[in-house]
Amino acid sequence: MENKTANIMTDIPILKERESQIYQKGKEPFNMTCGKHSLAGSVSQRACVFCGSRVVLYPIADALHLIHGPIGCAAYTWDIRGALSSGPELHRLSFSTDLREKDVIFGGEKKLFHALVGLIETHRPKAAFVYSTCIVGIIGDDVVAVCKKVARQTGIPVLPVHSEGFKGTKKDGYKAACHALFHLVGQGDISGISPCSINILGEFNIGGEAWIIRDYYQRMGVEVVSTMTGDGRVDEVRRSHGAALNVVQCSGAMTFLAEMMKEKYGIPYIRVSYFGLEDQSKALYDVAAHFSDRPEILARTRRIVRDEIHRITPELRKIRKTLQGKRAAIYVGGAFKAFSLIKALRYLGMDVVLAGSQTGNEADYEMLRDMCDDGTVILDDANPLELSKYIIEKQADLFIGGVKERPIAYKMGIGFCDHNHERKIPLAGYSGMLNFAREVYATVTSPVWQFVPGKGR
Repeated sequence: MENKTANIMTDIPILKERESQIYQKGKEPFNMTCGKHSLAGSVSQRACVFCGSRVVLYPIADALHLIHGPIGCAAYTWDIRGALSSGPELHRLSFSTDLREKDVIFGGEKKLFHALVGLIETHRPKAAFVYSTCIVGIIGDDVVAVCKKVARQTGIPVLPVHSEGFKGTKKDGYKAACHALFHLVGQGDISGISPCSINILGEFNIGGEAWIIRDYYQRMGVEVVSTMTGDGRVDEVRRSHGAALNVVQCSGAMTFLAEMMKEKYGIPYIRVSYFGLEDQSKALYDVAAHFSDRPEILARTRRIVRDEIHRITPELRKIRKTLQGKRAAIYVGGAFKAFSLIKALRYLGMDVVLAGSQTGNEADYEMLRDMCDDGTVILDDANPLELSKYIIEKQADLFIGGVKERPIAYKMGIGFCDHNHERKIPLAGYSGMLNFAREVYATVTSPVWQFVPGKGR
């Protein structure tokens, strides 16, 4: 049967203004534009500044998170991460000042003040974050002044997050979150912190991943002072300046904070990834190398890596036999995650035919170019039409993305793997790699695909 949908999709041209953000390896010299505002009307997959700040700060479980704006902004980001907590779960409640027409005309500062005071009295948080949305930036509410007033009255940090959605890209939201967090850093007691200590930055405890990673470091003999922000606590953030090293997992989200801590407190940082066997092992070895004066840490690290890989390799080899030669498309938030996914998929015998991100920079895309095979399409800030077009053209068997990409995959009749912040299953660490392989295997080999018109599987 002829697949009419495939023919229609591959014939659709790309918007001219978008051409510089799309590159197919091998066809022409590499010259890719990135870091620009989304093209109006292109229905970008990228989130706004507010959403970027929200996903970074959300997992701090003992803080109050109040969204100053219309109710829709709060509804859109309610429980936006699958971030688990080992204690308080205040972060899972969604609070909003619910600005209406009257507030837009007369201002919402009084409403914000009373909402903050009432919520703090009721929930007794360790700190409060107040997120400014688009409408607040337009009407000019002095959120900073309100936060200072409430902080004096209640005795807890009340931190404005300058995250008006129209101000830039999702990456600007990461910066706003890091600036808010930095006001907490340096406020706590650092006595008793081990000289072999780290902060884990950019790990959000999706499905309990931060617990897996913390366990590895603790088994190595390295103290984890704070995790920012997965299963986060305000008091841990306040004393995080006492750590000897910052380990940055989500480079797009938290490198800004690592840079600020390096400048003010002299704390060095390294970039790591916890996805896939190769990158997870390198993350542990890089931390061990930083504490080279303690050879016992490296010895423990070697044992952990050996034992964990030995435990999961037999099943991974079985899965690889089935997945050999299958084709995957990747579209994720940060490009650093795409690097790890390409390595993990290759370990499983799969070919990556599309790789893209929402927030990658020039260096990221140059690295993607070097990692990808000829013919692979590389996308910056893509939209549903482009993703659908190239999935069909490249005959992908699997699409890896987030909640906004899931409908695209299913409409195109291919398998989907959720590797974004809404999922509930851990994919980091060695056990996470096994979970990932099992999920890919289950979706790619599902018998349902034989019923997709034109595929004949």
